[in-house]
Formats: sequence, structure tokens, C-alpha cells
Amino acid sequence: MTMIKNVKVYQKNDVMDVTVIIEKNIIKEVLPSDKFAPENYSEEQIFDGKGQLLIPGMIDVHIHGANNYNMMDGSTESIQAVSMACAETGCTSFLVTSVSSSLEDLIQMIKQTKKVIGKEKGAKIAGIHLEGPYLNIEKKGMQNPAYLRHPDLNEMIQIFDEADGLIKMVTIAPELPGGIELIEFLKKRGVVVAIAHSNATYEEAQNAFEKGASHITHCFNAMPTIHHRSPGLVTAALENDSISVQTIVDGVHLHPGIVRLIHKIKGPDKVVLTTDALQAMGVGDGTYIFGGHQVTVKEGIARLEDGTLASSTVTMNKSLRLSTEFGINLQDSIQMATSTPATILGMENLGQIEEGYMADLVLLDNKFEVLCTWINGEKY
Repeated sequence: MTMIKNVKVYQKNDVMDVTVIIEKNIIKEVLPSDKFAPENYSEEQIFDGKGQLLIPGMIDVHIHGANNYNMMDGSTESIQAVSMACAETGCTSFLVTSVSSSLEDLIQMIKQTKKVIGKEKGAKIAGIHLEGPYLNIEKKGMQNPAYLRHPDLNEMIQIFDEADGLIKMVTIAPELPGGIELIEFLKKRGVVVAIAHSNATYEEAQNAFEKGASHITHCFNAMPTIHHRSPGLVTAALENDSISVQTIVDGVHLHPGIVRLIHKIKGPDKVVLTTDALQAMGVGDGTYIFGGHQVTVKEGIARLEDGTLASSTVTMNKSLRLSTEFGINLQDSIQMATSTPATILGMENLGQIEEGYMADLVLLDNKFEVLCTWINGEKY
């Protein structure tokens, strides 16, 4: 057993001083600090949080790389490196996320993910997020046009056969030929169907939602802007209460006013903080090859040669800090990074500091720096 004493947690819209008791990999009890009797335990069992904030482990549904490693490079080493980088920055579960590529490269990434899952050195792999290749070239962003193609059910069946149930999220452009059929295929298999890199009209987006799409990847980015006579995908998503949205809160992809607007309209239970990070996360400025492109990172901002934004370098703990600096209350920001992605992915035992939940936890200081991470009850 492990006791994490003298920590602050959010419970029922209030900050409480508690001790969290962990047995094996499960939270056994959450006690008010004044009810904890340390004399009943050995010193080795007790971790003193020194009054800092304890939150559930954050969950990143969209990350491509970190620490100079790109998870599309066909190696297990890159996936392990991202797993460790996630744990160091307060993320305890993540989706291995692809970029548009050849089928061969995608299958190779899936094979390497299968070798790592269950043997992660840091954060746990919650599954795979396919960002493409069925995306609209008109809104390609940093996606390589050489690999963009129309939805192909036969190809997707081949991918599913290889993935053994690991595909948890797929980002597509529903307006492409075959897009609606693909949505129906994915919905039947319990996959979260997300939309981005799309030029969908308002009507096309609403039709996609009716057929089973339920999520927006990096909302506002790689999709039409809102126009009062052509409201488009973003308006359809914000208007529809059942649709959840990803936000890249790095101070670059979204203006703080847009972050606040999304939160005001959707609420914390439908907004997800995510990094969309490439291999420059944790490294910094320089030149990288990502998605078949040369990407230059300057002052932490990743761009293609033509100035197009190319993923981000933000970490989950920094995204959490920035969301609060932009005006989102801390409890909502925590929810957007923890329980909301857990709910979207159907991970019912994650995202809360409550009895019976997995002991995936993160201790943060007042600057949102990670002091300690626990994964499955083990101190990382």
C-alpha cells in the first residue's frame, strides 16, 4: 500500500486537503487529512505531498512524438520515448497518433505499437488515433498531400485486422466520397469518429454527426472559419451538444478568446486538452522531418516552409497552465485534461481521484511543473 498525504484535490467543486490511499494499482480510499493516522503505516509507505495539488493522470488523445522521436518512424524505441516523455509531463495515458502515410508505414507503426503495449516504460498506451489518410487536400495543413486519399473500406478493414482492436479514434473528412460509409463502419466498431482537415459545409457536418461522428480534432484548425452565411463545420460542432472538441492550448493554435468561447459553449465535459505534439516536444527550436516535410521550430512554434503550423511543442502540463491563464477555472481545466478524454474513450476507471479508480495520479506545484507521477499506483 501507498499513502499520498498532505495533498490538495478537487472534489465536488471544492479543494480539499486529503490523503489518498492506494492498494496495488487502485485508489482504496480518499481521506480528509485530519482523519489519516500515519502511525499505522511505515515511513516507506508514506509520500508527503507537502500541500501541493494532486490531479488525475492526464490523457493525451493526440500526440505524434517527443524528445526527438517520431512514432511513425517504425520503431518501438520511439513509442517508448514518447511514453516516458508523457509521464514526465503529467500524462499517464495516450493515443499513439499517426499522420497521413503509405499503408505500409501505417501498418508498421501499428505493429510496433502492439509490441510496446503492456510493456510501456512510462505512460500507458490507450490505443491508436489515425489522423488520416482520408483527409481533404484543401485543408491539408501539415498533412502530406502525397498520401491523402479518399476513404477506402477495404484498406480500413486491412488496418483493423492488423490493429487487433487498438484503433480508438479516427480523424477523417466526411465530405470526401465514401466518407459517410466509413463513419458508419467505424461507429459500428466502437471507434470515436473525429472530423478535421475537412472542408465540410454546415449541412455535411450535421449529416456526419447524424451518422455517428462525435468529435472534432484540433477545433478551428484545418477547417473553414465561421462565416455568417456559410457557418461550416465549426458552427455545426459548437451548436451540437453531443459533439466533443479537441483544443490545442499552446498560445499559438487558438487565441485565448477562442479558448474561452469554446469552453463557454461546450462546457468542460465536451472540451479536451491535447498537445498534437511532434518530436520537438521537450527538445525545442531546430529543424525536423515530420510527415515527410521539413519543419522548423522557432521560439517553440513549429511551421512548414510556407508558414503553415505543423503540430505543436506544448506539453499537457503546460496546456493545463495556459488554459487557466486564459481564464478557464482550474477545476474545469483539470476535467478537460483528465475525466473528459477518459469518458470519450470509454475508460471508465480513469480520470477521477475517487475510491475504485486506477491510481494514475500527478502531483503539480503552483507553476504546474510535475513533481511526481504515479502510473498504476507505481511512482514513476
